[in-house]
Amino acid sequence: MTQTPSSFYVTTPIYYVNDKPHIGHAYTTILADVISRFHRLLGDPTFFLTGTDEHGQKVEQAANKKGITPLEQCDSTVVRFQDLWRKLAITNDDFIRTTEERHKQIVSKILQKLYDQGEIYKADYIGSYCVPCERFFTEKDLVEGNCPDCNRPVEQIVESNYFFKMSKHQDWLIEYINNNPDFIQPSHRRNETLGFLRQPLDDLCISRPKVRLSWGIELPFDADYVCYVWFDALINYISAPGYITDDQSFQKWWPATCHLIGKDILTTHTVYWPIMLNAIGIDLPKSIFAHGWWLVGKDKMGKSRGNVVDPMEVCNRYGTDAFRYFLLAEMTPGNDASFTEKAFIDRYNTDLADGLGNMLNRVVQLINRHFDGKIPSSGLLESDDAELQTETLAAVKVMERSITEMKLDRGLESVMKVVRACNRYFEKTAPWHLAKEKNIDRLSTVLYTAADSLRIISALLYPIIPEKMNIMRSALGICNNNIEPKLADTKTWGMLESGSKIGDLPSLFPRILVEKTPKSNGGNKNKIKDADDQNLIEITDFAKVKLITARIVSAAKVENTKKLLKLMVDSGNDTRQIIAGIAESYEPDNLINKTIIIVSNLKPATICGNKSEGMLLAAKNGKKLNLITVDGGCNAGASVG
Repeated sequence: MTQTPSSFYVTTPIYYVNDKPHIGHAYTTILADVISRFHRLLGDPTFFLTGTDEHGQKVEQAANKKGITPLEQCDSTVVRFQDLWRKLAITNDDFIRTTEERHKQIVSKILQKLYDQGEIYKADYIGSYCVPCERFFTEKDLVEGNCPDCNRPVEQIVESNYFFKMSKHQDWLIEYINNNPDFIQPSHRRNETLGFLRQPLDDLCISRPKVRLSWGIELPFDADYVCYVWFDALINYISAPGYITDDQSFQKWWPATCHLIGKDILTTHTVYWPIMLNAIGIDLPKSIFAHGWWLVGKDKMGKSRGNVVDPMEVCNRYGTDAFRYFLLAEMTPGNDASFTEKAFIDRYNTDLADGLGNMLNRVVQLINRHFDGKIPSSGLLESDDAELQTETLAAVKVMERSITEMKLDRGLESVMKVVRACNRYFEKTAPWHLAKEKNIDRLSTVLYTAADSLRIISALLYPIIPEKMNIMRSALGICNNNIEPKLADTKTWGMLESGSKIGDLPSLFPRILVEKTPKSNGGNKNKIKDADDQNLIEITDFAKVKLITARIVSAAKVENTKKLLKLMVDSGNDTRQIIAGIAESYEPDNLINKTIIIVSNLKPATICGNKSEGMLLAAKNGKKLNLITVDGGCNAGASVG
């Protein structure tokens, strides 16, 4: 079977349904999401699979404690992963559960096929069994008599079971790995697998007697046994794209382009899985990439240590895009990385708030002020302009290479270098001085150069921080049809359309404030303010806002818009025009003579070609806006506050 050359199929591990999602689960899934988004923006047919592993002893035990069925236990816990993936803006094409019939039927047929081929046999077994890990270990594997993976005590079990002949495929696997150096990545993980294969490979016990465990897929050739959870789980990678059931789909997507895994499940994916596929007669995936662990400070994360990072909590405090960016920028895939709140805050403030957000704000403000809110045109480039153009286009190549080589942190660093170059470019060209000197031609070129660099940056960052890049691209005047970028356009300079109207720019990345904890409360440590605290203002800040009453004199819809009304209001001392987005909530004729509250000292702005000199106050109830009005015949121009 051959794969369509441009198709891209990526998988995460299927996560054990009884676990609570942590930062490790989030990282693997975000990494898969980001590279999937890149391939979609390149125009590649893309299939992104994730899901949950739902059989095994721990699920059955948890269900028994609650007095419910194992499937009910799975149904109640799988939502933790599904909810988190929605929160993290994960764009998986399929979510497979190993309790689904489509999966169970494929597992059953594969088991029967291997049994008929003589790859599976029955024998008595004496071994050390770890219940939490649901694995047998030999005596040489144990560490001081305990499980080598979780360090818990093991049980001695004697029973008849079915075994898969892994040992007969050992020499073939060693030869395959040596002949295909890109199969296991990074290279030190390949060496780790080859080191494991230097010892004779034991056959794999692939069954559990129902008298001990009933929650699993029944062996088609012996109804007294169920399938070992790991043998069952690995098959998801071929059952989801349609092995046996949909030849056209399976041939389109298989072999998988990349299995993304954590290094703790390296052996199952680089020894068990390839041998299983070889025995079945299916091509191996193109690559298996094992990333490192997330540490908390210098410590390994674990429930017993009480230091597990909850992705949902971090996203709720600081935003999904900020979390996605940090994970991708902080970890070099293949190596371990450390999560601390301080590191998160420092990177966010440096890269996003002070870097990208600040640069965008400077460009948009100057275009609003000196070019009526429209993207200016570019004249002849000077050396400073050409230098920024060259640096920006170079980052495109680095980012492309970082996706191919699975080094996204390097790609992101190249983009942030361009952001820093943009800020240096502004310091060198000093557009505020150009404006003061009325050097409009040069100012136009400088602002266009900076804005087009930001266009390319926004496209490169789009797969990592999609929500914020939507806002950024809109602020740069990119129309809705092109908000989702084409990565091919990042290779061409000058594609930002001159004369296009720039959009509104809310605070893209508000700075996360850090305050010093008083010594009496535990010393001079940094304390991060809660998200709610970050928006608190002083009374002096509020005093800068001048609120007054105003009477609506006339109202009309703004042409070619759905939401905007053009209001003429009597503010007591003058009559001014305000553009307000209330057309979907109010008919113009019903607004005449209403007394409303406006911000009278707001800097004038141009909205859809119309000057607006203030802002009215309204309350939002769902999609409906309700004007804040004044009762009691109050005169226009009365102060509020």
